Amino acid sequence: MSMPRKRGPGRPRKLPVAEQRALVLAAAGHVFATSGLQGATIEQIAREAGLTRQAVYELYGDKNALFAAVVEQAEEQAYAAIAAAGASDADLDLKSWARKNYANLFDFVAGHPDALPLFQEAERTGNFVLSRLRKRLALVYTEASGQRWAEFGVEPGRADTALVTMYFAMVESLVRLNWNGDAPDRDALIDLLTEFTIGGVLRLYSQAPEVIARVR
Repeated sequence: MSMPRKRGPGRPRKLPVAEQRALVLAAAGHVFATSGLQGATIEQIAREAGLTRQAVYELYGDKNALFAAVVEQAEEQAYAAIAAAGASDADLDLKSWARKNYANLFDFVAGHPDALPLFQEAERTGNFVLSRLRKRLALVYTEASGQRWAEFGVEPGRADTALVTMYFAMVESLVRLNWNGDAPDRDALIDLLTEFTIGGVLRLYSQAPEVIARVR
């Protein structure tokens, strides 16, 4: 999540409420992602935002309400960015479309470094944002991928929802993986995911179609 410009030192002027909210949400997203819900404090968040504790309390009431608001905003940002790419580029073939969307997932995580840690913290506290996000995105991706699978004579049916969910989970796992050193080249990981998932499903249809049929 991008961070709005913090207020500088000195006696604060009265900022518009919308601007204060943007500052608090951005600051809270970073603090919650790095310290967790339990470890974060309103004082930390206020300091990060360049506002007073009282201002934060007046805007959001308490830490739990603020955490819920941050998670909701991050979920909508992620959905907007990822879904837009998933539904676009009607001229791309299946493999090119899949590769572009894997690249978009990697780019979103790189451009929003607090998002995935925040989502993981939310899941730990019972706010199942990743589950919601995967479900919402699956609706977009299954429609777009189903049209492309049909060009190969593949009709995955309900299995496509399971496959899309697996694709997202694999990207999350690779992003979080500790490589014990420098991670492999980003494009190499994207190519690996593309060939593994698209090639793997095509092989299933040609060599073990009953596997997909049981999920369909």
